[in-house]
Amino acid sequence: MTAPRAAVLLGLGGALAGVVAKAADASPWRWAEDLGHHPAAWLLAVAAVARLSPTAGSAAARSAVFFAAMTAAYYGWADLAQGAGPGVWRLALVWWVLSATAVPAYALAVRAAASSQDSAGGRHRAPLAGAALALAGGLALAEGAMPDRPVQLVVSVVVALAITTAVPVQRLTRVWALALLAPGALLATAALAAARGAHLLP
Repeated sequence: MTAPRAAVLLGLGGALAGVVAKAADASPWRWAEDLGHHPAAWLLAVAAVARLSPTAGSAAARSAVFFAAMTAAYYGWADLAQGAGPGVWRLALVWWVLSATAVPAYALAVRAAASSQDSAGGRHRAPLAGAALALAGGLALAEGAMPDRPVQLVVSVVVALAITTAVPVQRLTRVWALALLAPGALLATAALAAARGAHLLP
């Protein structure tokens, strides 16, 4: 698939995902609201985009396109279809910055973990790749591991385990990712609290 065609398809896929997520976020069903609002689903989606990309560069670019389109559709739907008003675009700017920074970095970590073979270079990269995956898995747990919301709890745990165990091809990376999952969740929780305290996130 050519790069322009892939970008168009991922942009359309991201836009569809954004509309679905925002519609779910406003759903009267609590489980659907949880799945639309918390990050487990998009963490898994970006991991899938990265892992299926042919190169590290394409993984970073494609994940950024997907996430930026998802953000535009999510807040566009909130503004135009749900009447939230243009003030939501301030939050969209935050997520677009992340689309150009943290999302490609996460995609690169996924791609590295998914392609590292059992070699000296792969073993040297295992702690860093494992830490990055643990932080991503920890983000899913930090936002979704709530005992009073069983559907989101199960989804968050499944996503965290998929990111830390199914993504890496090298056993040592899996070991590092699982060992650092709990600290990753604590760090993600602290980072989210700081971002909300600075009014960067709702």
